[in-house]
Amino acid sequence: MNSIFKPKLFSILKAGYSKEQFYQDALSGVVVGIVALPLAIAFAVASGVSPEKGLITAIIAGFLISFLGGSRVQIGGPTGAFIVIVYGIIQQYGIDGLIISTILAGLLLIVFGIFKMGSLLKFFPHPMIVGFTSGIALVIFSTQIKDAFGLTLSSVPSEFLYKWKVYFLNLDTANFYAIAITVITILIIQFSKNLTKKIPGSFIAIILITSVVQIFNLPVSSIETFFGEIPRTFSISIPNFHFEDLAHYLEPALAIALLGGIESLLSAVVADGMIGANHRSNTELIAQGIANVITPFFGGIPATGAIARTATNVKNGGRTPIAGMVHAITLALIMLFVGQWAKLIPMSVLAGILIVVAYNMSEWRSFIGILKEYSFDSVVLLTTFALTVLVDLTLAIEVGVVLSSLLFMKRMADAGKRSVLEVDSDVLEDYETLPSEISIFEISGPLFFGSAKQYNEMLKATGFRNKILILRMRHVPFIDSTGMHNLTGLLKDMAHSGIQVFLSGVKPEVRKDLDRINIAGIIGEGHIFDSFGKAVEHAKKHLQRE
Repeated sequence: MNSIFKPKLFSILKAGYSKEQFYQDALSGVVVGIVALPLAIAFAVASGVSPEKGLITAIIAGFLISFLGGSRVQIGGPTGAFIVIVYGIIQQYGIDGLIISTILAGLLLIVFGIFKMGSLLKFFPHPMIVGFTSGIALVIFSTQIKDAFGLTLSSVPSEFLYKWKVYFLNLDTANFYAIAITVITILIIQFSKNLTKKIPGSFIAIILITSVVQIFNLPVSSIETFFGEIPRTFSISIPNFHFEDLAHYLEPALAIALLGGIESLLSAVVADGMIGANHRSNTELIAQGIANVITPFFGGIPATGAIARTATNVKNGGRTPIAGMVHAITLALIMLFVGQWAKLIPMSVLAGILIVVAYNMSEWRSFIGILKEYSFDSVVLLTTFALTVLVDLTLAIEVGVVLSSLLFMKRMADAGKRSVLEVDSDVLEDYETLPSEISIFEISGPLFFGSAKQYNEMLKATGFRNKILILRMRHVPFIDSTGMHNLTGLLKDMAHSGIQVFLSGVKPEVRKDLDRINIAGIIGEGHIFDSFGKAVEHAKKHLQRE
């Protein structure tokens, strides 16, 4: 168990922790706490629970995820991705059902970590991830139309198409004050970055607009309208549970666990790239699991790693889990001492904040890029997207993985037909005659979603040793969008570090894929060759010029 569960915090403290770094972590934690405040409230309200539940989740789960997690800089708490799941569970099973489902999800995450499934969750295809992320973004956007337009609806259907039908039928009840507030909120968030990067636009919007609404007594709904007073205390709640009902909660628990595991590891991978570190995926899953087991007893909702808040932490100098713990403490102090004024926040402000969140998580550029460049992966993308929006997230993930596997087998069969009569003439293997300044790495087989992560990790270990890397691709029959996504990300990191990369043995069909995404713009014009010998010749000339 010790080899599986090794929290980063204890390793860092054991290695030595300076006062200067503590100052940076503490300052970053305070900034992230301010960033997290409006998001925690907005995510809770959009999920159909009272706002303090979002704050409690960010405080307790956020502290535990940093304290026990496997990432140096991960920030945990409620996220937009859970809105759809949480809202659906509450509609079907109530608050007790949500608590039970979250606890079960936490136990599943612990099991995932103990059985070292952290590495398996990295193998989800990129089109599938883009598909369900974009689908979740669209669903989040659709849930905010009522508050954004100030529609007077007693209830909103959970089904996507019925929801929009109800919106259109009730447009005559729109509140133009609410619409104006929503638009102004979005504009403040977008343009406040030009004035200050320390204070988030969502926080500025809440303070300014709430003040204006109170001063001029504008007729718009607020948090108080729907939830009344916001409690400023922590209390333990035990759900009513009957063992015979356990089967009802397994599916929503699995959805929470899968989404939480995927999002937390994605966030950790992004953070690794920003600080040049490596997270411990199984430790991270166990920490996420523990947080989701404990937090519901205090009234919290599901939590996971939050990419935007984690990036904010990194950009503000946070480099250890202390920053995440300070972020949780900052939120606790805000909740205890100034939380009573949060009830005055207009619902249309929260709608504006969540519309921006939905736009930022939509990955529309990646969505369009996959549709344009990858016919096979487009099927996975559109299927996952449609199932997420119209049916169910869990089913979308399951179908996405199965469909990706079937399409991979189809592409392998097609590649096998093409290569039957091929003769490998690019066989130079005597690496001892090469200059020591040149690193060699060979990819054998398709660069697809099942192998992309492993190749990337091995390439990181090889590619950064010297200033020149020759990447041999003579045995790569095709690259899918996951492989291309991972490869381009790594090549950009290498280019940023001043490493020259030469590709050799690139097959014509693979070259077409590389040209479509302008790989030459990343590694340099004239760095792609059809043979290893030509790549070596140009690499040597490059060394001579230095």
